Amino acid sequence: MAAALLPLAIFFHHLIIFLFVFLLFLSHPTSCVSIGDDEVLVEFKELLLNTVALDSTWKKGTSPCDNNKKWFGVQCEKNVVQGLLLGGVGLSGDLDIDVLVSLQGLRVINLANNSFSGSIPEFFRLGALKSLFIDGNQFTGEIPGDFFSKMASLKKVWFSRNKFSGKIPDSLSSLKYLSELHLENNEFTGPIPSLSQGSLAFINLSNNKLQGEIPQSFWKFGSDPFQGNSDLCGKQVGRKCKAAVSGEKSEGSSTKWIIIGLVVVLLLVAILFKAKRKDDHFEKLEKENLDEDVKVHIPSSNKRSMSTRTSIRSSRRGRSRSGSDMGDLVVVNEEKGIFGLPDLMKAAAEVLGNGGLGSAYKAVLGNGVSVVVKRLRETNKFNKESFDTEIRRLAKLRHKNILQPLAYHYRKEEKLVVSEYIPKGSLLYLLHGDRGIAHAQLNWPTRVKIVQGVANGMKFLHSEFASYDVPHGNLKSSNILLTANNEPLLTDYAFYPLLNNSQAAQSLFAYKSPEAVLNQQISPKSDVYCLGIIILEILTGKFPSQYLSNQKCGTDIVQWARSAIEENKVSELIDPEIATAKDSLEIMEKFLHIGVACTESDHDKRINMKEAIRRIEEIQI
Repeated sequence: MAAALLPLAIFFHHLIIFLFVFLLFLSHPTSCVSIGDDEVLVEFKELLLNTVALDSTWKKGTSPCDNNKKWFGVQCEKNVVQGLLLGGVGLSGDLDIDVLVSLQGLRVINLANNSFSGSIPEFFRLGALKSLFIDGNQFTGEIPGDFFSKMASLKKVWFSRNKFSGKIPDSLSSLKYLSELHLENNEFTGPIPSLSQGSLAFINLSNNKLQGEIPQSFWKFGSDPFQGNSDLCGKQVGRKCKAAVSGEKSEGSSTKWIIIGLVVVLLLVAILFKAKRKDDHFEKLEKENLDEDVKVHIPSSNKRSMSTRTSIRSSRRGRSRSGSDMGDLVVVNEEKGIFGLPDLMKAAAEVLGNGGLGSAYKAVLGNGVSVVVKRLRETNKFNKESFDTEIRRLAKLRHKNILQPLAYHYRKEEKLVVSEYIPKGSLLYLLHGDRGIAHAQLNWPTRVKIVQGVANGMKFLHSEFASYDVPHGNLKSSNILLTANNEPLLTDYAFYPLLNNSQAAQSLFAYKSPEAVLNQQISPKSDVYCLGIIILEILTGKFPSQYLSNQKCGTDIVQWARSAIEENKVSELIDPEIATAKDSLEIMEKFLHIGVACTESDHDKRINMKEAIRRIEEIQI
């Protein structure tokens, strides 16, 4: 009997050991990255094209989450791959979603501003995703109606600036946590699906081919998200929806509409005739194409401004008013004299360029003062009184590294800001455009002076506008002007409160910071990121790819600098024109480390502005 029970006892013994080991495993989960994550990501990369940004770190046998040498664009949490942040690095090729299914911790995919094309990949197989950014690519075709039905965790959907067509998928209504929806600048047709999620905080459907009435659940978002859809109707777009008509129209009804049509035609003729006789403000200025991606304008080496000269004369006579408000041009800073709109109308204008906030023109006034007139795009967040308050606040600033506005013009459809013209031009131009005498003056001491001056200006702005989400918001080398003695002047600052949310995201360089690209969140540390780009740009002499929306040109100076430090090759990235400066390599390395610390992709680990300025001020040459 005992012998017969022996096999059974052995079985239970092994079963108990197995259960003990299994429970022990459950109570002590591994803290290491999932086995094979390196192979999964390398396999994903192998079908991609133009992977230069990934090649140096995406290697089998290494951990994607190694704190000492993290893989480029890989976000980890507790050694688990949570995000692929590969926006704006020029990638194209095939996206293998099958292999990504193995990354069970994956929550964020950012492939924005690359060159992917074809139909939309099967992202719906990644059911745990919370954020999906594929805006700024070349995807085409329809998105299946049930595409989002299995993506219950999805919160942020950014599909803008592609070539998607067909109807907007109804399955978006199944995303109960949806907070941001960007579908602008595509070719979507049909009606807007009704989305009733209380979590939905931001939506943009502009510049498509949508039709029908705007759902009531979207009324709270105002008019901007629906512009550029000529067949939409509702109070948001100022077009009444046609009521359904049954039966045949009576003869009297037809006659009524004919009469109304004639009246409308006569009114239009009268309006056009009147408009013909009375020129509008700046009517002869060149119109910029607001639908085109804004590119950084680098003038040719022989001329800072375009040779095109545009007359901005107008037959309109400004009315003289008391104070500094002359002909609808409000002078807020009288240091360069008082002038009115007629003075600008009589001046010839040189087109200086088309930046993120709008086009800019140089005009020489009758008193000999040269000014820059900037036309601001879509600054409809404030009425005239609020706009006046903001511009006057900027005009009262006094700091040697800040350029204040001189005047402004406000109309609902046209807003101009006038400031002094600085002949020497911008840091962008002097570093990358001019190869003459002015560029030759950018020796190492001058570059240090510029960095320190920019830091002083940012210190002042972060004190004056400490309550702003982002005190400057648009710091880049094209917005740093240099005086005759190479003192930097910051421009285009503190405009964030004036802009609509969608326009701010498209126009301000602070939105190129990693936290803005990933989560559309900005903070004073976004300015720190912008300052870091300036420092690295000045050190390397390279044009940063970060300035361009598609990042197909220029150099990824952030990744280059980080790699140079890791590989102890700092001397290789220093601009050859300053590399020979005597006994300066050690100081250059200090600046390099500050630039890298400022451009840290992890917002929490990035130093703040106060610390960045402290480190800059400590450096003496």
